[in-house]
Amino acid sequence: MNANVKVALLSDTHGHIDDRILHHASGCDEIWHAGDVGDIKVLEALEPCGTLRAVFGNIDGRDVRHACPEHLHFQTGGAQVWMTHIGGRPPRYAKGILPQLRERRPNIFVCGHSHILLVQAVGSWGGLHMNPGAVGISGFHRKRTMLTFSLQQGQVHDLRVVEWDRNQR
Repeated sequence: MNANVKVALLSDTHGHIDDRILHHASGCDEIWHAGDVGDIKVLEALEPCGTLRAVFGNIDGRDVRHACPEHLHFQTGGAQVWMTHIGGRPPRYAKGILPQLRERRPNIFVCGHSHILLVQAVGSWGGLHMNPGAVGISGFHRKRTMLTFSLQQGQVHDLRVVEWDRNQR
């Protein structure tokens, strides 16, 4: 278990990767991708940046689904983490998610899909819900967003939202 882990959290690249994303990911120990990767080349570009943890999303094809699971449960920086693409948001979680959150009680639940940035402590299961929004250029969102933070003894520190206009490349 790593004592202090710096994380870049992103989702919904939809096949888009650029130098800005890679710049913020490259300073991190781990890169978490919460699905809708869009192209295996996105994962290949992120791999040299740090330990890559990724799940597939609803738009992902066979190559990404072969490389990534639908759900990923892991421990790092003292935190138990569950990552999946379609998770919903508090209090309206996707079907079957809330009972598993209450049973497993991860410190952090990560999802994507909505293209809406949300970080929220949730009392109903006692953890932190994190959705980094969408860092790709496809979709309805006006801002491209990702998160960076540190995990220390299971707690999130130094949380930072990285944001660009969607058309800014």
